[in-house]
Amino acid sequence: MNSQEKSRSTRRVFLQRGSTLAALAATAVPRVHAAEDNTIRVALVGCGGRGTGAAANALSVRGGPIRLVAMADVFEERLKSSHHQLKQQFAQQCDVPEDRKFIGLDAYRRAIDCLQPGDVVILATPPAFRWPHFAYAIEKAVHVFMEKPVTVDGPTTKRMILLADEAAKKNLKVGVGLMWRHCQARQELCKRVQDGEIGDLVMLRAYRLHAPIGFFAAPPKPDRISHLMYQIQRFHAFLWASGGCYSDFYIHNIDEVCWIKGAWPIAAHGLGGRHFRGDSLDQNFDNYSVEYTFGDGTKLFLFGRCMAGCESHFAGYLHGTKGLGTISSNITGRGACRTYQGHDPVDAKMLWKAPPEQNPYQLEWDDLVGAIRADRPYNEARRGAEASLVTSMGRMAAHTGRTVTYDEIAQSDHEFAPGADQFTADSPAPLQPDAEGKYPVPQPGLVTQREY
Repeated sequence: MNSQEKSRSTRRVFLQRGSTLAALAATAVPRVHAAEDNTIRVALVGCGGRGTGAAANALSVRGGPIRLVAMADVFEERLKSSHHQLKQQFAQQCDVPEDRKFIGLDAYRRAIDCLQPGDVVILATPPAFRWPHFAYAIEKAVHVFMEKPVTVDGPTTKRMILLADEAAKKNLKVGVGLMWRHCQARQELCKRVQDGEIGDLVMLRAYRLHAPIGFFAAPPKPDRISHLMYQIQRFHAFLWASGGCYSDFYIHNIDEVCWIKGAWPIAAHGLGGRHFRGDSLDQNFDNYSVEYTFGDGTKLFLFGRCMAGCESHFAGYLHGTKGLGTISSNITGRGACRTYQGHDPVDAKMLWKAPPEQNPYQLEWDDLVGAIRADRPYNEARRGAEASLVTSMGRMAAHTGRTVTYDEIAQSDHEFAPGADQFTADSPAPLQPDAEGKYPVPQPGLVTQREY
């Protein structure tokens, strides 16, 4: 049996024995999870597409009962749509009556208050709000699944790392939505590379090239909505809310190659520009090319582009002294990891190919809930914060037009949304328009000590 088959066999056995493990754990430690009937209750905070998907994955975990009991968002229509989808798919598990549906910037508190210690909250709002939501979850002693990125600047990264340590002290389980680390094919590729199958790594490349997606663009703000709520609504377009397309889209590519490399880069230099913006008021560049440097001098080249009509590519490449490792999604399918002799990725030189596998979005939830039921240590918050910081380092390098080091971004005092934990619907937006109604954008070479 190869290592992939062993991994799958182990997972099947674990899932089959989930109820037994939970019962054993419950006798060994008090209150492994909240409900006396072995039910894990879930609250969803942030009901967009990713939050709805995460809730569906949570409700699909086997090994014990799970119910969705509360939902929160700042936009009522978004919550209604999410609830409709989840109720259709999980009629018995979606138990969210009207009095457990909460709207507003403080709605996360009311949703978490519906849980008991040991239950789980999904944090899937724009990442600017991740740290206050995480802090309240820790206060209430509930386990957490939070979407990536978890920070967008240096000050909030420091805060998140402190919170990660606090969660660990309370024995809370924390999952972060960098799901590729739960991909069995990537785990096997990582092992093979680190065992020397393709030699010493000398260069890494990552690509995410596609047409605009999500809320990449921001047309002129309608009169009926405030600047704050508009920027939250179209969060991909604004750096304070999401880190922009660079942080929200490219963190996966950056994280997985750094994981396989076994290190975080220490510096970054980048290029990028705005081209076909039309009337969009967003802060994004249309394309990014960033060179990351590791402590041993190895380079990672990250290429990102959100432009219609251009060639699409989503992949990662690991160049070693003896061969090549490849990671790809939209070209060859989920978990399509391979190694090759030399650097020409042709079948005749293939050393290993990963078999088809399960959805990593589901695997990360299987792992989190398994840790909760068995009371195993499980806390991805620090690693999520570090991945978010490294991503911000590359983004800042491109937006300022100069080299930015890990230490500099870690010590930066530019907090994009100070006081985010105190925002109300009437608060001024962290980003204000000029006299022409336009928001500030990065100006490389002109504004160099901060991104805008």
